[in-house]
Amino acid sequence: MARPDKAAAVAELADEFRESNGAVLTEYRGLSVAALNELRRGLGQTARFRIVKNTLTKIAVKDAEIDEEVSDLLEGPSAIAFVHGDVVEAAKGLRDFSKQNSALVIKGGIIDGKTMNADQITKLAELESREVLLSKMAGALKSKQGQAAAVFQALPLKAARLAKALEEKKSSEEAA
Repeated sequence: MARPDKAAAVAELADEFRESNGAVLTEYRGLSVAALNELRRGLGQTARFRIVKNTLTKIAVKDAEIDEEVSDLLEGPSAIAFVHGDVVEAAKGLRDFSKQNSALVIKGGIIDGKTMNADQITKLAELESREVLLSKMAGALKSKQGQAAAVFQALPLKAARLAKALEEKKSSEEAA
């Protein structure tokens, strides 16, 4: 029979997996408590970094029905960054911290229901922020609207010039 505290921990982990936008699994071997606290501050409000027990986490991922994707990553000392917001921002925080502290190793994760390896998470971290991407898209749409307006404005002008040229040609032919 499972102890109530362990059953509660498994249920809490399973809920985190279900409710989060993503979960990035890491290995934290060799990091001090101060370094882990610095990492948690660096992740901000979008992610919650938890050190987990592999056996309880394996049970939780079965309950959350994602065991095939995550179970292979649960070896060694594991910690999970549960993302409840912008996944790119959290991936950047983890990547930047792992550059400064080689003890933090990104193993992989699951983002929006899709399994990602460490390289894919690093590529995700290289994306620009959501706000920058949205502003680039808005700029591209605005420039396309300007180009379309120029095309629509050019058509009547060209027709008017053509009519004027034909009129001048006709009048010069009549004069001759």
